[in-house]
Amino acid sequence: MNVKAMSESPEKYDYIIAGAGSAGCVLANRLSADLSKRVLLLEAGGRDWYPWIHIPVGYFKTLHNSLTDWSYKTEADPGLNGRSIDWPRGRTLGGSSSINGLLYVRGQQEDYNHWRQLGNKGWSFEDVLPYFKKSEDQQNGADEFHGVGGYLSVQNMRAKRDICEAMIDAAGELGVPRNEDYNGAVQEGAAYYQQTAKNGFRCSTAVGFLNPIKNRHNLDIVTHALVERVVIEDGKTTGIDISVKDQARRYMLKPGGEVILSAGAIGSPQILQLSGVGPGTLLHGLDIPVIKDMPGVGANLFDHLQIRTVYEVNVPTLNAEINNFFRRMLIGMQYVLKRTGPMSMGASQVAIFAKSREGLETPDIQYHFQPLSAAKPGIEMHPFPGVTLSVCQLRPESKGRIEITSADPKAYPAIHPNYLSTPLDQQTAIDSLKFTRRLVETKALKPFIVREHLPGPEIKTDEQLLDSARNIAQTIYHPTSTCKMGSDPMAVVDDRLRVHGIPGLRVVDASIMPEIISGNTNAPTIMIAEKASDMIIEDAKAG
Repeated sequence: MNVKAMSESPEKYDYIIAGAGSAGCVLANRLSADLSKRVLLLEAGGRDWYPWIHIPVGYFKTLHNSLTDWSYKTEADPGLNGRSIDWPRGRTLGGSSSINGLLYVRGQQEDYNHWRQLGNKGWSFEDVLPYFKKSEDQQNGADEFHGVGGYLSVQNMRAKRDICEAMIDAAGELGVPRNEDYNGAVQEGAAYYQQTAKNGFRCSTAVGFLNPIKNRHNLDIVTHALVERVVIEDGKTTGIDISVKDQARRYMLKPGGEVILSAGAIGSPQILQLSGVGPGTLLHGLDIPVIKDMPGVGANLFDHLQIRTVYEVNVPTLNAEINNFFRRMLIGMQYVLKRTGPMSMGASQVAIFAKSREGLETPDIQYHFQPLSAAKPGIEMHPFPGVTLSVCQLRPESKGRIEITSADPKAYPAIHPNYLSTPLDQQTAIDSLKFTRRLVETKALKPFIVREHLPGPEIKTDEQLLDSARNIAQTIYHPTSTCKMGSDPMAVVDDRLRVHGIPGLRVVDASIMPEIISGNTNAPTIMIAEKASDMIIEDAKAG
């Protein structure tokens, strides 16, 4: 990639985008399509040259890797019995779309209709569906819910196993039907995941949206650019301060230009707080001048918490293949020659969207089924043939917060997820573990099961199940809502994603979600950026 060096000229920009991740690459593509506009894209990480980024199973190598991952950690969380856990976030071109599990999930139609019911005009499912379709190049063709010809390649799973079919059949025995398109009319069901992949390679937003337009003369891309603060003068946004390899640089806006924060649910509120936009008490305590006291900046944090159950099975799984040198070589040859096999897999193979209890209108839990098992991604597999049934609550009530701890932009913020802090979330954790055990007792799946390894058969009562969930649960990498959209006192942006009271400043990423969506967050974040691009262009024309 021809990433341009920083311009030393006094040239000003129409759009400065902070963050080249799932949203930022989309914005750079759409906003630079008007060649009369100057666009600057800033990325704190480096180029996406690391080979494992582009191999689907490479998330094992990119998570917890300082080349590609911010490697955040949470504060000790009471809801997890005082544990601090890893919170991976992408730090390279493509952001988290370069290190995630490649799973293409939009959420439920009801999620977006609820956003609209909260007062956010233009965000119902009917409003956002055209933007999902616009971005998509769907392998299965165009229809009412899907598009072709977009920059984001969405393809079917290339690796399947008998035990995966048994998992889908097991769900059917519990009343969860097979549903090949959980991104279509109805989400509920079991099927193989769709992947953001193309011909066996990852399709990150850097690959899909940035690579085709990287040489536009009106687009500058600067990597290793740490955003220090947004420059706000006389109540208006005028530019941005960054450092590249400890060298300070200020980029300025043209009259009417905009700074767009696309640094994610951690980075965007951090930049706002460093810029003096955030909770006044917090900023005063760090000797940061308060430009606008906004208590919602960094608040309203949602995440999906996965409870990873592990079972030993009586058929070979990827554990044996990955733990054996010669079998690993065969897997590599299969991928090199055919772009198929285990190396073409995303983070999970089978999706199940189900209801944990009666009386629900839509699914409230989601499974990520893997024909392998390990303590966590990126380490040696278990020595026995194992499978992982990871389940998460789709619409948690528990809310956390992001808070900077210093005026130093290099200092990591404090992450307080506040998991399992409400009775509903606690009960759903218990119910989801019970649902998992019902799955493995079905006629379809039981013949494969040798024993429950995690949490273990000795865990029986509701109190034990909840305590076990607190001990073994991990993030599934879906933080959202820390700069939420709305008009209430805790809202940070309006329904056109403009920061309240700060002209020339927007936030466009997963942090603007009023509430977390019912599924993985990459596809919705791309949709948000597609829609925001149109709004930004419309507002510029309107003057």
